[in-house]
Amino acid sequence: MTTLPDIPLPSTIHSRFVENINGLRMHVLEAGFETRGRPCLLLLHGFPELAYSWRKVMPQLAGAGYHVIAPDQRGYGRTTGWDANYDGDLAPFRLTNLVRDALGLVAAFGHATVDAVIGHDFGSPAAGWCALLRPDVFRSVALMSAPFAAPPSLPFNTADAPPRPQPEEPVHRELASLPRPRKHYQWYYSTREANDDMHRAPQGVHNFLRAYYHHKSADWKDNKPYPLQSWSAGELAKLPTYYVMDLAKTMPETVAAEMPDAAAIAANKWLPDSELAFYSAEYARTGFQGGLQWYRCGTSGAFNAELQIWSGKTIEVPSCFISGKQDWGTHQHPGVYEAMQKSTCTRMLSVHLVDDAGHWVQQEQPELVSRLLLELLQKSRASR
Repeated sequence: MTTLPDIPLPSTIHSRFVENINGLRMHVLEAGFETRGRPCLLLLHGFPELAYSWRKVMPQLAGAGYHVIAPDQRGYGRTTGWDANYDGDLAPFRLTNLVRDALGLVAAFGHATVDAVIGHDFGSPAAGWCALLRPDVFRSVALMSAPFAAPPSLPFNTADAPPRPQPEEPVHRELASLPRPRKHYQWYYSTREANDDMHRAPQGVHNFLRAYYHHKSADWKDNKPYPLQSWSAGELAKLPTYYVMDLAKTMPETVAAEMPDAAAIAANKWLPDSELAFYSAEYARTGFQGGLQWYRCGTSGAFNAELQIWSGKTIEVPSCFISGKQDWGTHQHPGVYEAMQKSTCTRMLSVHLVDDAGHWVQQEQPELVSRLLLELLQKSRASR
């Protein structure tokens, strides 16, 4: 680890390691470390990102008086102690163990409570489960770019009904049978081939990530999301190809068709090539399998029975949702965005769809996102 290059960070953020966090040596970015006794904020990134994705909002949050910690999560970046073997044990990557990672990290820093846990992309369900399982610790939650789905429900009122087999999930077969055959990206990410496809992308990791980030950002002008009516092949096929891919294509092949030209790359202010180079160097070094294990936990259904322990439980701490107005992630699971506001989060204080932002909202519009997060914290304090 001592040979790794420095991370291009502002002087108000430093990089460090914390040992013995639920079996991990966790790499953490930290801001607001100058004085003790500050309330804590925990920032959880998604895929394919790193703690580095919070670099633009951390100084503003620390400037408001918070101790801000952002780890490379299990499976990512400079955090070690996890197994990238496709045939290895998936259980360490299940949601309840990710909550244990978060609890262990904030405890190691001496915090008994966290004023807000803030999660983006796959970090959003991780943050949501932190708030759902330990509301005494995580006193508010910001869910970003991925609406929080309720815990899986238990079969209800079935004692006097005849036994029924587990319902089949036909959507994947139906997607493959469309006139333009398709597949869902999460199930592609769960295949043995996905890591090699991306780690050994023909265009190289750097250009693959450039096209991927561009395709899912507000810079790609065809990102004009709207609600879908159902979890069905016909509706899901309306999603862009980075979510519902052509059946025969890899993800690098999918996004290569939307690679921005040299002028667009040079004009990019929210992710200049010098900053993208850090992501690409880290993923070239580690591969993608650590993050892909998270998807496999979900698509396999292996841990649904454990999550059913909390069937019917809601998030009761103050919450908010922040997403890009040009982010299809808000609607990729039909009905979840609406249910989150109506029933899954009982104290949702605000919902924001930020214009001129796609999926990478805290990188595309960091000043506005920082302000919205501070508004959540202010409202949360006032409601206690």
